[in-house]
Amino acid sequence: MSNVTLTIGGRPYTVFAPDGEESHIEMLGRMVAERVANSGGGAGQSETRLLLFAALMLADELHELHRQMPPPAATAPEEPALPSAEVFARIESLAARVEKLAAHLE
Repeated sequence: MSNVTLTIGGRPYTVFAPDGEESHIEMLGRMVAERVANSGGGAGQSETRLLLFAALMLADELHELHRQMPPPAATAPEEPALPSAEVFARIESLAARVEKLAAHLE
């Protein structure tokens, strides 16, 4: 494990990253920072609220992508279109991280 510092909303946040995942965590941090910057918030908004809006925007984008995916082909059951259990586990992991970050900010 190593530390990665993400700058979101002008503030640095240090998070743990598994070895070899540092660049991936940094990329995810840039995605969140972009959503915070584009949220239109700012003056009068708490960090928790800005991060909540960023999480909601990312969740909405993910939802839209899932909605646009074609249904799995009925003729190829051995080739799943989406490992849904893996996706849900990843979403739960990200949600837990956002909740921990929000709790830390409050």
